[in-house]
Amino acid sequence: MKKTLLALAVGTAVSVAGVAASAGTLDDVKAKGHVQCGVTQGLPGFSNPDDKGNWKGIDVDVCRAIAAAIFGDASKVKYTPLSSKERFTALQSGEVDLLSRVTTWTMTRDTALGLNFAGVTYYDGQGFMVRKSLGITSALQLGGASVCTSTGTTTELNVADYFRANNMEMKVVAFEKSDETVAAYDKGRCDVYTTDQSGLYAQRLKLTKSSDHIVLPEIISKEPLGPVVRQGDDQWFNLVKWTLFAMVNAEEMGISSKNIDEMMNSKNPAVRRFVGKEGTFGENLGVSNDWAVNIVKQVGNYGEIFDANVGPDTPLAISRGINALWNKGGIQYAPPIR
Repeated sequence: MKKTLLALAVGTAVSVAGVAASAGTLDDVKAKGHVQCGVTQGLPGFSNPDDKGNWKGIDVDVCRAIAAAIFGDASKVKYTPLSSKERFTALQSGEVDLLSRVTTWTMTRDTALGLNFAGVTYYDGQGFMVRKSLGITSALQLGGASVCTSTGTTTELNVADYFRANNMEMKVVAFEKSDETVAAYDKGRCDVYTTDQSGLYAQRLKLTKSSDHIVLPEIISKEPLGPVVRQGDDQWFNLVKWTLFAMVNAEEMGISSKNIDEMMNSKNPAVRRFVGKEGTFGENLGVSNDWAVNIVKQVGNYGEIFDANVGPDTPLAISRGINALWNKGGIQYAPPIR
């Protein structure tokens, strides 16, 4: 039983002995000329191929930003679509250089798998979606329901805990691939679909008639989603981490893809450090000193990638909420470049 619960919690039951990275991922990436990024098998707004096969989304933009920092070219990324069950094994084995695919930062994943989370791209929480025709307005009315979810995710444990805590019965209907889960819910094989709330808004777009479904108000968990790398390679860990921090800091300082050229001439010390006019911050990461400029110019700041992929003017229409900057009512925050 203990082993089964651990497998559910971390999304894999493979042994993690000896999976820590040997130092040199950045050198390997430079040698092969691209970043190999593990992404979802298709989640609109986060990582999803368009009709031409081009990958788009917040998680994709993190991968592109890393490529921009390393090569000065955000296009130097190759994508490996991974299921929830496959993702950690793919990273541990070196099949991918990092995961950027709506993966929740938990203690077990951060300590028992030989992996490191490099920050939080999107603060999320698990929710529920049901058909409007059921007349349900609260998750507390879901007793006796059948619940569709994906295997190898934190959602299985979260939903079990929620129903148990509220003395409700349920039946789990689980699938390995998210598209299988959505299709099963759409065909009526279950009453409820549960995953991260952002995922519910994204997957609702795939339903036969999306307007027939509502996302219930309850959030039953903390789901901080972010990029993941192997332990044992601090240089690569630092680069991935500070790439994300650079996008958050850029938004806070008012630096965007639209004004980055103008900001190159700023006399503000913090901006001058950001654009590489003062200090050796890029060199300390193993890249050029204009690394942050390349990120913002080619990909954008955090607010730009949020608005472009999941914001109010996109089909997902998600408000910033707690993903707003710390000084704008949210909790997005990055250490300073200094």
